[in-house]
Amino acid sequence: MSFAPSKRPPLSGAVRHAAAKKPKNPVPKGPSSHEIRIIGGQWRRTRLKVMDKPGLRPTPDRVRETLFNWLGQDLSGWRCVDAFAGTGVLGLEAASRGAAHVLMVEQDAMLVRDLEGHVTRLKASMVSVQRGDAVSTLGRLPAGSVDLVFIDPPFDGPWFEPALKAATRAVPVGGWIYLEAPVAWPAEALAALGLQCERHLKAGAVHAHLLQRTSPVAGPTPSATPIEGDTP
Repeated sequence: MSFAPSKRPPLSGAVRHAAAKKPKNPVPKGPSSHEIRIIGGQWRRTRLKVMDKPGLRPTPDRVRETLFNWLGQDLSGWRCVDAFAGTGVLGLEAASRGAAHVLMVEQDAMLVRDLEGHVTRLKASMVSVQRGDAVSTLGRLPAGSVDLVFIDPPFDGPWFEPALKAATRAVPVGGWIYLEAPVAWPAEALAALGLQCERHLKAGAVHAHLLQRTSPVAGPTPSATPIEGDTP
């Protein structure tokens, strides 16, 4: 004796629509990303993909353009250190404008991988990438061995004063330090470190300083505590 197959009730339109939209093999998402753009030099207008990470804050185009106007655009022969490299945009901008050597220092392994990828893509033989602590690395450099140090650490950390002290030793008298901070540093605090602010720009929540080493620092330095507001 045979039995006719039972009939299933038809699916409603909403159920059919949901079933059709359900992916069979969902693709895991990687880290979200965006682009940075080199604005001057041999790699002008080159766009590079960088990941989004908490605390990662690439220097805006407007601030970079102003900074390199301050520095004179042509950095041929300069030795530079991008001490908290992050996306690497400051160091790559310097290399694009003729720097002889740029050392990029970054603690985060994923960001280091991205930096190495940028160097490979650009064939930037003058750029080297090192994973490590920025302040310790600056402290190990021979005194007066670099012309320009970029200091742009996470704003919620304790690195500003230690990094400034180490960078001041790394550059000679007349050498340059670029500092990005959430507040302006007063002239007295900078003078205690042997530094002078030659240029200052406030862009949104960022205070950009171009500092020059003016003299050696004799003996221990007083605590250099930044203040809110503009540079005096």
